[in-house]
Amino acid sequence: MGGIAVLARQAGHRVTGCDANVYPPMSTQLEQQGIELISGWDASQLAIAPDLWVIGNVVTRGNPLMEAILDRGLPYISGPQWLAENVLHQRWVLAVAGTHGKTTTTAMLTWILEATGRQPGFLIGGVPENFGVSARLGAAPSAGAPQPLFVIEADEYDTAFFDKRSKFVHYRPRTAILNNLEFDHADIFADLAAIETQFHHFVRTVPGTGRIVVQAGGRSPGGSADSALERVLRRGVWTPVERFGNLSTAANADLTALNSPLNTANSTQRVDAPQGADWQASADGAGGSAGFEVLFQGVAQGWVQWSLMGEHNRHNALAAIAAARHVGVSPSEAIAALASFRNVKRRMELRGTVREIAVWDDFAHHPTAIQTTLEGLRTALPGRRVLAVLEPRSNTMKLGVMKAALPDSLRSADAVFCYTGGLGWDVAQALAPLADKLHCADDLDLLVAQIVASARPGDQLLVMSNGGFGGIHDKLLRALSVTPGAA
Repeated sequence: MGGIAVLARQAGHRVTGCDANVYPPMSTQLEQQGIELISGWDASQLAIAPDLWVIGNVVTRGNPLMEAILDRGLPYISGPQWLAENVLHQRWVLAVAGTHGKTTTTAMLTWILEATGRQPGFLIGGVPENFGVSARLGAAPSAGAPQPLFVIEADEYDTAFFDKRSKFVHYRPRTAILNNLEFDHADIFADLAAIETQFHHFVRTVPGTGRIVVQAGGRSPGGSADSALERVLRRGVWTPVERFGNLSTAANADLTALNSPLNTANSTQRVDAPQGADWQASADGAGGSAGFEVLFQGVAQGWVQWSLMGEHNRHNALAAIAAARHVGVSPSEAIAALASFRNVKRRMELRGTVREIAVWDDFAHHPTAIQTTLEGLRTALPGRRVLAVLEPRSNTMKLGVMKAALPDSLRSADAVFCYTGGLGWDVAQALAPLADKLHCADDLDLLVAQIVASARPGDQLLVMSNGGFGGIHDKLLRALSVTPGAA
């Protein structure tokens, strides 16, 4: 909703808004864009008398302002529908869907298009460092000119209290990425099959001249993501599909033997691709260099040289490269652009280092994302202790639906510190398999004290939450600067 507010402002509208709890980076972005924010939902806000009320999906029946709008018969619309009718219908939409990686992949794709001169508009569920804002209109539609491009993070969450379809059904993309699919959002979906149905509806909106980019078979964190996507496609697909995945162990060995990264002289060398995958990535550092090799239908396209961590980011990059190719960006151009990609705030963002103790911030809140993030940090910094700091605050986590999967997702951490405030289930009991690794507290200051007492030089403090977490990152950095670490 904050991004939609920015787009409306850029389109020339006066925009105000209200919410219960807005925190950085979105609160900062709204302030910088000159968008007035009112705390809370009070019927007295009717005095603002806007031409249209744009309603986010957090608003429910019983909300005092919403009830006043309904009583007065005032015009209202959902955020996704407003966006579709006022922005997207004149643009070539590239939409990124999936349980994990939507924000990062959307940011990667947007940066590829920007770096290659396409001037895309975008709406991203975070603030990409390359742009400093989460949304912009981009190039304007013009008679006789090609359709301008618009990249959007396509969320499967419901649209509004009066429209229970997934938000992405409104976007009608010409290019669509399906990154992965697992069960989530237990507050609105009964099971994985219900989410698959919404993805099926999404697939139905992509034209026959479009392109769908899908994660191929192979290992997927959580185990079920790929099969769920295949079930979605088996229900009907009317659009050409390209798949992406990892190279096999043998193929990675082939790349090493070819002294990757490959140069122009041997760029037509072929290696075995995983079954069904058009796009493949080598393992991190295959051939003894940072980054990874990209192949399309077995032919090397180039080497992505970057500092991002983890297999999940290699998958994100492949998806972005494939989608960009559909709008005319060559793989070599896309690969070059990714070298200057700077990721998104709160996606493995290093918040600071004190006495050689690093504090990282990540948005991970689903067990699969937690496990993947931990593994990525461990691979990037071998030999360092990783202390996981978790706030289970998503609606799904608050319901306790994922609690059985949490111990395995956190097992690779050297210690786990969990904030238990506001939960209706017993965290200590659910995470008991972690034994002595586990530390719980329902008081944030106490949790900070526990972490600081345990930390020592070289440790990586990985903070994971999809909320503000009470400003714990700054609290940790301040406490570390004045408190000696554990021996």
